[in-house]
Amino acid sequence: MDSICVFCGSSDSVHADYLAGARAMGRALARRGIRVVYGGGKTGLMGAVADGAREAGGEVIGVIIPSMHTDALAHRGLTRMDVTPTMHARKARMHELSEAFIALPGGYGTFDELFETITWSQTGAHQKPIGLLNLRNYYAPLLAAIDHAVREGFVFREHRDSLRCESEPENLLDALMSYEHDHEAVKRWMRED
Repeated sequence: MDSICVFCGSSDSVHADYLAGARAMGRALARRGIRVVYGGGKTGLMGAVADGAREAGGEVIGVIIPSMHTDALAHRGLTRMDVTPTMHARKARMHELSEAFIALPGGYGTFDELFETITWSQTGAHQKPIGLLNLRNYYAPLLAAIDHAVREGFVFREHRDSLRCESEPENLLDALMSYEHDHEAVKRWMRED
């Protein structure tokens, strides 16, 4: 695996453990020779994951829209910055550049990116692994909601099981590396009769 997209928050007003975990994720990716693709920001977890990867000698590609490509928001120490015209184009470009996806803690943007990626997998648009880095057990309520959706029949078990979740970067990378796409899962959703 050469390239992993990281979705995460850009807020600086978060617990220091989140920032440290994001930096550790960046370092772990770089140590494995995996290129980081992310939203191009320099603040919050976005900046921390990029800094961690660059400090460890890794390659980092940012993908950003013009209104965010400012001195206050855009990271200037990346390997490359791709500027796309819209948020839709930004997400498509990140998907195009990546072989797997990791969501660190974040807000609405992170949730949007994560769920679009899961939905694309569920409907057969890609077969790439998706994981959550569950720092400070941030994703526990979301996972509980997803498990509730499984119990209520809105999400199939095999689609839930395809989402990997770990609290340590190395463990999450191991889980993504061992991922095997369930080719039958998409058939549950995309019936042809």
